[in-house]
Amino acid sequence: MIILGSGSDLKIAEKCIDKLEELKIPYDFKISSAHRTHQKVKYDVIEGTKRGIEVFIAIAGLAAHLPGVIASFTHRPVIGVPVESKFDGLDALYSCVQMPFPAPVATVGIDRGDNAAILAAEIIGTYDKDMRERIHNLRVSYKNKVYSSEKEILNKLNGNYIEKDFLPYDFDEIEVKVNENLDVDPLPPEECPNIALILGSNSDMSIAKKTSTLLDRMKISYDLTVLSPIRHPKKFQEHMIKMKNAKLFIGVSGLSSQVTGSIAGYSERVIIGVPCDIELVGNDSLLSMVSMPTGAPVATVGINNSKNCGILAGEILAISDKKIEKELTRLKYKTANI
Repeated sequence: MIILGSGSDLKIAEKCIDKLEELKIPYDFKISSAHRTHQKVKYDVIEGTKRGIEVFIAIAGLAAHLPGVIASFTHRPVIGVPVESKFDGLDALYSCVQMPFPAPVATVGIDRGDNAAILAAEIIGTYDKDMRERIHNLRVSYKNKVYSSEKEILNKLNGNYIEKDFLPYDFDEIEVKVNENLDVDPLPPEECPNIALILGSNSDMSIAKKTSTLLDRMKISYDLTVLSPIRHPKKFQEHMIKMKNAKLFIGVSGLSSQVTGSIAGYSERVIIGVPCDIELVGNDSLLSMVSMPTGAPVATVGINNSKNCGILAGEILAISDKKIEKELTRLKYKTANI
């Protein structure tokens, strides 16, 4: 279900709709304000959840309280799309992402309605093989656009010193060439944990432990690894190959947050990002995680808010797993009554 806070956000919603149509995902469309039609939001979300809505996409600008209000009425994942209106959209971004526990909003970049749809598809793809195939085909089309643009621009360049044939290769052979020195195989699906949790540094461990504690409570299997894609690029790539069959990935890191970006380069699965406060009050990490290009969304939660990350992971996996749904509901209910 797509819910807009205002009809003025339609252009952003159209980006989302175009991708949902391309990926053949059925959707509903509502316009409802968290402040002006609060009861309508409540009705749409509660009744929508009862009738089988699996993912909510909330599009809003300014104070952008709509995604958070939706999250308060459902145990299904909520994707937030902040819209640029004032302050370059940062007001809406912070409103979406900085949610209290246990009401996460999987936030994508400002105005990125397209990435919201792709993230929704990845969430559905945690249990739907056909959807994973459609996502794969979409990602291949984005890759081919990069290759095509390189060829096109090279043909137009006429500098006296440019060497257009400096690195001759066939685009189809690139992956074979860069992977020829790797010696690792993916874990079989039945042996691979549900979640691959990757930390960029040991200093992120105190944040990540809050996620792992919640995953333990919901009885969700996971692998926890500290591995920097910058300091150990080969080991990182080998680990991604090993964890290929994980249902989703979680990246916990600070600074420029290369962990989540690197995961997106290797995987077509859901990626949840937890930005850490190391420098600049965590804003550098947050903006690096959330502002991803089309086709590579990162479901970003609040700075240091790894507890919400655990809840979001549970919400995603609970769509197709009644046991996880039961533990998730119990956990959220217990928290609400503290």
